[in-house]
Amino acid sequence: MDYKISGNDIIVHEADLDLDETLDCGQAFRWKKVSSDYECTYTGSFFNDRLTVSQTGRGDFIFHDTTEEELLKKWVDYFDFNTDYTELKKMFSEDETLSKACEYAGGIRLLRQNSWECLISFIISQNNNIPRIKGIIDRLCEKYNEDFPSPEQLSGEDPDSLSYLRSGFRAKYICDAVSKVNSGDIDLKAVSAMPIDEARAALKRIKGVGPKVAECVLLFGMYRIEAFPVDVWIKRVLAEYYPGGFPEYISGYAGIAQQYLFHYIRNLSE
Repeated sequence: MDYKISGNDIIVHEADLDLDETLDCGQAFRWKKVSSDYECTYTGSFFNDRLTVSQTGRGDFIFHDTTEEELLKKWVDYFDFNTDYTELKKMFSEDETLSKACEYAGGIRLLRQNSWECLISFIISQNNNIPRIKGIIDRLCEKYNEDFPSPEQLSGEDPDSLSYLRSGFRAKYICDAVSKVNSGDIDLKAVSAMPIDEARAALKRIKGVGPKVAECVLLFGMYRIEAFPVDVWIKRVLAEYYPGGFPEYISGYAGIAQQYLFHYIRNLSE
């Protein structure tokens, strides 16, 4: 990543990033595309740090109204700029299907999200579509002055008081997550450092957190890149292209590889 400061903006060059592919692919739900004079512009948040970012061309971006300190302390990590995606894609492309996926959507990056926000977001995502997920999360944040509420802030809520979310059966799961995190029964920082199978088991103690949600939280909220969420699209990929199993040499990076495959097969089927 190269960058230069221009007034209140920071101009970043990063070859392996595309905002549409990364911010609108179903891994985070608080980014909104807004009209602008640029190729595309998004506004959004990393927990409660807000950002407007524009893409001006392939590999060229403007981080608006931010400082060099904020870029280096927050956004470099969030956009995973310290990971060499060029080398990862080169490794993935030894596999024919992954090669096609990387060529199709080579600008996808893993967003390194806040584990609490990610947990609640993917609890909300169950049996849901992206516009509705975004709507529920928007309503939640609106009540808390556009911030994503902490477990402590949500401690007084119950399924009835969360009815304004219109989240249905998911409200009771949100409340259980709040209760378990506030009580210390679930320590998300400790979970993130556990051996992967122990971490999966710990997360699944929260009501409503099954295998897929647990994998999503591990991957997107804890940067456990060996986690491998499996939904209907990935099931199709595995059945059609990997009936003998996913390539072993990719296992340590399976979660990142999954992102390319998910985007590729979903759009290929449209």
